[in-house]
Amino acid sequence: MSGKRETVVDVQGTVADGFEPVRDAFAANFAWRGERGAAVAVYRHGRKIVDLWGGSRDADGPEAHAPDDGAPWEADTAQVIRSATKGIAAVVPLLLHQRGLLDLDAPVGTYWPEFKAAGKDRVLVRHLLSHRAGLPVLDTPLTPEQAVDGVSGPAALAAQAPAWTPGADHGYHAQTYSWLLAELVRRITGRTIGTWIADEISGPLGLELWVGAPADALARTGRLADVEAPAPPAAAGLRVRPKRNVSDAYRDPGSLTRRAFGAITPAPDENADAYRAAELPASNGIATARALARCYAALIGPVDGHPRLFAPATLTLARTEESAGPDRTLVVNTRFGLGYMLHGPASPLLAPGSFGHPGRGGSLAFADPESGTALGYVTNGMQQNVTADPRAQALVRALRAALEA
Repeated sequence: MSGKRETVVDVQGTVADGFEPVRDAFAANFAWRGERGAAVAVYRHGRKIVDLWGGSRDADGPEAHAPDDGAPWEADTAQVIRSATKGIAAVVPLLLHQRGLLDLDAPVGTYWPEFKAAGKDRVLVRHLLSHRAGLPVLDTPLTPEQAVDGVSGPAALAAQAPAWTPGADHGYHAQTYSWLLAELVRRITGRTIGTWIADEISGPLGLELWVGAPADALARTGRLADVEAPAPPAAAGLRVRPKRNVSDAYRDPGSLTRRAFGAITPAPDENADAYRAAELPASNGIATARALARCYAALIGPVDGHPRLFAPATLTLARTEESAGPDRTLVVNTRFGLGYMLHGPASPLLAPGSFGHPGRGGSLAFADPESGTALGYVTNGMQQNVTADPRAQALVRALRAALEA
């Protein structure tokens, strides 16, 4: 694919007959696309058909120049999944709605009275989930310590005036989604969102997935590091250099883009145990690829005797378009349902009916109800992307080809 030396990694795990192209694409990610350590899993009709891992568990160790050296990625290695956490967190309000405990069309202030301040009395719950609340930035960013204390984030957002008329436009709530969703769930259930996920989702389904990781999970979690993105043609058909207006938005300290991603300043150390043990449902979930795929599979159908989590009406809510077009934060066209990114040019998934969420720099998880398929991908090598990663997209393309064969 290029003049760069090919890197060969011993890929571990299993693939069902007919899905070997996914294994080939996964190996090619190490060979040509800068992968350090990663895992991918796929479920179809409630059955695991792909479960692969390889490389090194730590992207910033001595193995940085040879991913098969150093501490290896094991079958149970977990990883921080950044914004792919949002898709897991969105399960909570949708299930609360399904159980009759949350009205998606009610003002947020119905459940969180302090939130009504500064012109937010007409912000609806569905606005939070579809990035239409007008609250992607904070006038005063939080410190890393404030971001995880469970108090400062909700208090800041309760006092914050919206950046646009709520409901009139959309812009990705990159960091503020954490405190908006966490406080809403706490007000309704009396539990933190991480506890709710553990009690109602991860525990019953046997998932290696946490928002607020315990000590035993921290010990299994690899380290993140920034890595160079591949040049074409290894970029799996994606544009690897953003358009100038997008680049300008990320460089401009006063832009909505920079301010949204800088709602925690300075940026937290994502490899620190204190950060990983906190509950930030926008950004610090920890999971295996297997757990992500299994969770999404359970949203759309039964898995190993467990009934599906989403009733048909709830599944429709998750993937019915609520926001589309120019995103005021990301400066590209995005599509959102309630809590989920939808298939589109900025975030290609398997098919038009797919719903899920990427994580900035690499990870991806989604379900496609029409094919009964769910995929989870996690990586420790963070490339410069937000909504679509060349490695993840290579896996998606291989899965699509296998399904169509």
